[in-house]
Amino acid sequence: IWGLHAAGAALANPRRRIREALLTRNAAQRLGLDPDAPPAFVKLMEPRDIDNRLPEGAVHQGACLRAAPLEALDISDMVSLPEKPLVILDQLTDPQNVGAVFRSAAAFGFGGVVMQTRRAPALGGALAKAAAGGIETTPEVRAVNLARAIDALTDAGWVVVGLDGSATETLADAYAERGPLAIVLGAEGSGLRPAVANACSKLAKIPMPGDMESLNVSNAAAIAFYEASRRRG
Repeated sequence: IWGLHAAGAALANPRRRIREALLTRNAAQRLGLDPDAPPAFVKLMEPRDIDNRLPEGAVHQGACLRAAPLEALDISDMVSLPEKPLVILDQLTDPQNVGAVFRSAAAFGFGGVVMQTRRAPALGGALAKAAAGGIETTPEVRAVNLARAIDALTDAGWVVVGLDGSATETLADAYAERGPLAIVLGAEGSGLRPAVANACSKLAKIPMPGDMESLNVSNAAAIAFYEASRRRG
């Protein structure tokens, strides 16, 4: 995990086991640590030495952590927790986009981000940087089969809204139905897979009166989450 926001959130998370922290003196101070008496897991280093430990181009801001991954929840854990909405990601694989979705989900108080157990990126590196700490506060939820996971939610009374640019219903209309809410986002280009779309309670679009046909998936997510927060008051 690298980047000041991501590292700071991980250090503040009591559920996160930190194995090693590579920090510059300045980063240690900005993270609230005493560089003259750092914890045992902290190694003070020069920025170029941290560069050598990370993928080329990683913007670490003087902070990099090696940490054990957080344990993901199962979709069955979320079915009976309707207080907060969920977001379900159907085959999103780009770490930057998934990280940005986590950041928005955290900002709007979502209860979790649901992904498949396979074909989904690990929650570290560039994803954690893009999430800016969101992976520490918004649970990762895994499901073997997303269509069956959606069926479990709808059977329990959830309203599951899939974003689809070709839908006739708008988000505002789809959100009007009462019940706990889950929002499904598909991969850019291919969108929702047919089985996932068919499992949704509703398909809805973001009205765009301008000249663009679609939005980046993380931007669409932020709009959908904002509308959901307005629905919840």
